[in-house]
Amino acid sequence: MKQTIKQWLSAAADVVLPRVCPVCGQSLGSDERWLCRKCLAELPRTRYEEVTFNTMEQHFAGKVPIERATAYFFYEKGSPYASILHDIKYRSVPKMGYWLAARAVRDMEGSGFFEAIDMVTAVPLHRSKLAKRGYNQSEYLARGLADALNIPYVESLKAILPHSTQTHKGALERWQNIQGNFALNKHTDQLEGKHILLVDDVVTTGSTLTACAMLLKSIPDVKVSLFTLAAARLE
Repeated sequence: MKQTIKQWLSAAADVVLPRVCPVCGQSLGSDERWLCRKCLAELPRTRYEEVTFNTMEQHFAGKVPIERATAYFFYEKGSPYASILHDIKYRSVPKMGYWLAARAVRDMEGSGFFEAIDMVTAVPLHRSKLAKRGYNQSEYLARGLADALNIPYVESLKAILPHSTQTHKGALERWQNIQGNFALNKHTDQLEGKHILLVDDVVTTGSTLTACAMLLKSIPDVKVSLFTLAAARLE
């Protein structure tokens, strides 16, 4: 009975405020979650996890020692799929990020990418931005991965300084913009000797991920791998 009422209320809500796919704008079916089947099937996957020393790993080589790196799909400005990131980050639908992260675990099954991971952490958001936005989208992604993998999520990093938006900055400006912005949380002894998956929503120049990974690597015997929901076309 309770399930019937829940289904009825859900159907009624869809009539008043129809759920639509953020990529194509078409109405979602009752059995479709955040994206329609067609757009989900056509998601521009990077499949980096299937490639040894892939483009994303090459991008971080020489900057910070990492084990592996992958992104779920490609981000291109102006692409319909860019709306996924905008919705997750700015339009108060972080649960879509949680859901997509869990899907990524399922889609990457068999690649072995997640097998050695002990715990998951997220790039932190400064309290000023957190108060304004109400959530950290990268934490939702990290928690989606951790729950799907059945491993712990840890808040290992904190943002100690606010920084201006990175959107219109070049690589050097982005790096300068985040210097000294992050720090390790207390009690990092629980992280010693662990393989940590560091998570962010998108990688463009990689300056934020590099800064955070360098802090994690300062913990004795820590291994770091990287996951982002999306990646720009890296060179």
